[in-house]
Amino acid sequence: MNISANEYKLLYELCNRWDVIARPEQLPPREGAYDTWLILAGRGWGKTRVGAEWVATLAHKHPGCRIACVAPTAADARDVMAKGESGILHAVSNKTRPLYEPSKRSITWANGSIAMLFSAEEPDRLRGHQHNFMWCDEVATWKYRESWDMALLGLRLGDHPMACVTTTPKPTPIVKSLLAGKRTHVTRGTTFDNAANLSPSFITNIISKYEGTRLGRQELYAEVLEDVEGALWTRDMIDEARVDVDSVPVLERIVVAIDPAVSTNPESSETGIVCAGISKATGFIYVLEDASVKASADTWSRRAVNLYHKWQADRIIGEENQGGDLIKKMLTLCDDTISYRSVRATRGKALRAEPVQALYEQGKVKHVGNFPHLEDQMCGWVPGDKISPDRLDALVWAVTDLMGSARKKTGFVLRGGSYA
Repeated sequence: MNISANEYKLLYELCNRWDVIARPEQLPPREGAYDTWLILAGRGWGKTRVGAEWVATLAHKHPGCRIACVAPTAADARDVMAKGESGILHAVSNKTRPLYEPSKRSITWANGSIAMLFSAEEPDRLRGHQHNFMWCDEVATWKYRESWDMALLGLRLGDHPMACVTTTPKPTPIVKSLLAGKRTHVTRGTTFDNAANLSPSFITNIISKYEGTRLGRQELYAEVLEDVEGALWTRDMIDEARVDVDSVPVLERIVVAIDPAVSTNPESSETGIVCAGISKATGFIYVLEDASVKASADTWSRRAVNLYHKWQADRIIGEENQGGDLIKKMLTLCDDTISYRSVRATRGKALRAEPVQALYEQGKVKHVGNFPHLEDQMCGWVPGDKISPDRLDALVWAVTDLMGSARKKTGFVLRGGSYA
């Protein structure tokens, strides 16, 4: 059958219209039926595309509206929400393509609608802004609860402000509060709902690797998993330890701890890099930053040195069981002025972790903000597991070092490790 160029163009546009190609569960509920549309779905379900299409649709439907787009980091806002393959700039045809101005962190439509990009790492940037709608991506990995509060306080323009929240489900305070909301419309989905649009090799590989695991239940089947039986830490324990940066007193000692990975292949662990400090006034330890990464030795050593200078740390400590002299050599190449000390594990992970867990129970360790990936390891690791909890190992070494220097005052007893 022969068709004209105009007919082909119309057919092409029809086949690319979101309301035509989207699965029913990817289309928003009726306006007025919800305040927050919470999408809890597995990897590859299409969460980003849904959020981007939601923003683009509202921008056209409500000329002159203001939309806040908040991502875990500034890079995520730029590379995923705005410019990503499923981002806002790809959720519109060339005819209606808005103007993206990276320097202004804004996307502007011809009808006056504006989407502003924000990072959840900078909650204060959300102060003073007000908007009709907001799209919040991966809130379960946001470092600060305050970012959600600031964004929500700005959601006050128009007759019916609305939010779309797209995230892989984790039992974080934000996710729990949204699930409990009476005006929250919840959509759930699994990775396999979108199998037709995913690479067959991807589906095969993730099934073989994650099927039947807790991580698979969370990341693929989008289950909100609560505490793990036998784990040393619970979500409530960590939530009770959480403080904001303004409440942190002067810290007398600060250390950066490294638990190195033996390789950077896809199956290897990350290199755990955790920074923490101790206050003489309170006797408490404050976990300041988790900078763990899966990368080359050159990359993780530079990251550790940058963290050392950022927090004006007193020392970098590294576990030599895996890396031997590698850590010291790599750190010295980056900066030969740093103070470094190696530590060696002489007992099992559980024996090293249990005294640190006891300090959490006693309220002596505080988390300055949220560390989603570290906290997932803490609450998911059970003594005896074969997995290597890299971030958790780095945390244990940091806390052990800090409390080791104050053990006479606190009664803390160092077990399971020794200093080289």
